[in-house]
Amino acid sequence: MRKKIILQWIQIAAGLLVFAFGVHLTIFANIGLAPWDCLGMGLAKHTPLTYGLAMTLIAVIVLVIDLLLRERIGFGTIIDALLTGNFTQMFNDLNPFPKNSSIPLGILLMLAGFVFMSLGMCVYMKAEQCCGPRDALMVGLGKRFPKVPIGVVEAVLWIAVLLAGWLLGGPVGIGTVLGTVGFGAVMQLVYNAIRFEPRNLQHKDVWTVVKLLRADKA
Repeated sequence: MRKKIILQWIQIAAGLLVFAFGVHLTIFANIGLAPWDCLGMGLAKHTPLTYGLAMTLIAVIVLVIDLLLRERIGFGTIIDALLTGNFTQMFNDLNPFPKNSSIPLGILLMLAGFVFMSLGMCVYMKAEQCCGPRDALMVGLGKRFPKVPIGVVEAVLWIAVLLAGWLLGGPVGIGTVLGTVGFGAVMQLVYNAIRFEPRNLQHKDVWTVVKLLRADKA
């Protein structure tokens, strides 16, 4: 069991790496930030926090909301909070290409980013050690509206986040609109294609995994 859990942690990290690459593509598209990034930039604009620290703070706030929704918090949630921002920054730093100035290319980059983000989410959620803070929020809301496609739930959530980011002065552009309206649709298409439904997963929270590790050690 210990080996299986460790492999799941590696799977979570791998999924987050794919997800972060998708986020990087949406940033590199340079046609407007996606809602969560817009919110992070807006928060950083009004505080001494860097973008990365602002995103970490947002993750903590979302975790509190997850708990209020009675969503379980697992090692996947914690790993997400610690790694996603750093992985995205790594890709931003390693990108050797000049700043994109083409709107058509930017749209293609953003759409490709959505695909990678959706696939990354699928990989680390399949480890069943709970979702990342934002994904747990999406799933928690999805459970309360079971007849609504999960992509629609995500799109509504993004609109709310975008509004908060815009009010804080976060960068908004055509890519923001595309992200707000398009990501949920792309995610739904990807999940339909790979036959993945996150609401069917049986997640193990932190205490459950700890108990399994202790039992294995005994």
